[in-house]
Order: sequence, then structure tokens, then C-alpha cells
Amino acid sequence: MATYLIKRLLQGIVVLLAVSFVCFIMFRYTGDPVMMLAGKYATQQEREMVRVSYGLDRPIYIQYVSFIGGALKGNFGKSYISSVDALDMILERMPATLELAFTAICISFILGVGLGVVVSVWPTGLVSRVIMAGSIVGISIPTFLIGILLVMAFSVYMEVLPSFGRGETVQIGFWRTGLLTVDGWKHIVLPAVTLSGYQLAVLLRLTRAGMREVLSEEYIKTAWAKGLSPFKVILKHALRNVLIPVVTIAGLSFGELIAFSIVTETIFQWPGMGNLLLTSIFETDQPIIVTYIMLAAVIILTINILVDLMYAFLNPKIRYE
Repeated sequence: MATYLIKRLLQGIVVLLAVSFVCFIMFRYTGDPVMMLAGKYATQQEREMVRVSYGLDRPIYIQYVSFIGGALKGNFGKSYISSVDALDMILERMPATLELAFTAICISFILGVGLGVVVSVWPTGLVSRVIMAGSIVGISIPTFLIGILLVMAFSVYMEVLPSFGRGETVQIGFWRTGLLTVDGWKHIVLPAVTLSGYQLAVLLRLTRAGMREVLSEEYIKTAWAKGLSPFKVILKHALRNVLIPVVTIAGLSFGELIAFSIVTETIFQWPGMGNLLLTSIFETDQPIIVTYIMLAAVIILTINILVDLMYAFLNPKIRYE
């Protein structure tokens, strides 16, 4: 296990270096930040002073080494717009995004796996046909359209759920959460359901396909012949052998929900990292964009390692050496 973890960590370091290099080169050659820092009415002399003060006059390889050195210390530079540390701005928005992504993946996993088991056990029933038709809708309709429809239905016409913001929050140490207040739950329902729609449909269809295949195996028929209860046969023997690909997709989806929930956060004005990223892109705030991408890469790599470790729990045959 230790050897496997060391290998994965070394692979992760290589990936992060590649991501950092691509980000650094891309943003260094897509517009001159001096124009924004100095202002459009600045003289050439003032622009050169700004370029020297930010170290932008140095060779590109020295700038990259300096960037890596600062990143290792948690220093990704300051925002060009607010002059606030970029990492602090991202971390301030992170709890909102993590809570939204966690709520969305819980909805996707619980409903997706549960409904997938139902439609696999009773494939010809009316309820199963309705569920499968609904899953096609969830895959086909874009996320932003689902969000708009939910806002129109529950906020505009029915007026039962708020359509924007995070609601009332509670500070617990360094973490500000809205999951401990009723108002916070009301605000998170619509964005979480919107964000979970596509993943729910994918997990449902994946669980259904896996269960249909496993239920025809000989050991499942033997379990039925021995008179085991449906609960043990379906959940303990059949579902557990289906969960590895389901957990893989759920883990990858969780990383994507954290890193790329930009559209949903924009629709519902959710004060998370995605909303901050979109604003930074419009304002060409390069330190914020680079910090976001690097942090997203770290989150996705960490989740992938945790998902791999879960395989050993789900299937005792798997050994990491």
C-alpha cells in the first residue's frame, strides 16, 4: 500500500508540474497584464516601472522558477484587481463550492444507485419505464436549462425556494457553512439538484447495466436457490460487485463538480469558486485563474487516489503493492 501511494504521489507531482507549466505559458502569452495593472492611460515609463516591480521583465524561465517556488510556499501572487492574495480569495470561496458539490454528488449517488437497482430488478414495470425515460431527459437537457426551469417553477411561480445566494451561514472555525441553517438548506436545494441532474442519470444507467449483468450470474442464482432474502441477494451480493465502476464515475464526477460548477454557480449567483473564476476571466485576473486551475488539479488528483483506495474495500481481491 505504501509503495502504491508513493508511486501515485510521484505521478501527481509530475501532473501538477505539467499543469503549472501549461497555465504559466498560456497566460504569459495571452495578453500583457501590465496594461491592466498600469491602466490604459499610463505612460510608457509607468508601464515599465510596473513591469519591473512585478518581475515581468525577467526571462520566462526565471519567472516560471519563481512561480513554482512561490506556489510551493502557497504564494500564487496577488489579484490584479483587488490586490488581495489569490489563494486567500479562492479558499474563502471554497466552502460554498465544496458544500454545493457534496450535496449534488450525494443526491446523484443515492438516487442514481437506488433507482438503478429498482429498474434492474423490475425492468418491465411502468415505474421503471418512467424512470428510464426521465434519465434520458436528464442526460439530454443542458445544465443551465435545467437550472432556469427550476427557478421558473419553484422560485417564480410557486415561490417556495430562493433563486440566488447562499442564505444564512454559520461560522465554525475557519469554515463558513450554510448546512446548519434552514435558510441555507433552502438556498442550496435548487443549485444542488441542477448540478446533480446529469450525474444522476449517468449513475442510474450505469448501475442498471451492471445489475442486469450481475443478476444473471450463477452465484446470484445459487443465492436465490439457497433461499436468501432479497435484501441480501440484491444489496450484499449483487450491488457490491457493481459498485466499483459506479464509485469510479462518482469520484470523477465529484472532482468535476468541484472544479467546473461554473455554470450552476453563475445561474444561482452562488458565491463559490466557479463564480469567482468567471469574474476573473472577464477581468483577465491571471493570478486568480492560475490558482484556481492548480487547486482544481490538486483536488481531482486527491479524489482519484481516494477512489483507487476504495476499490480494496469494495473488492477484497484487489491488492495494492
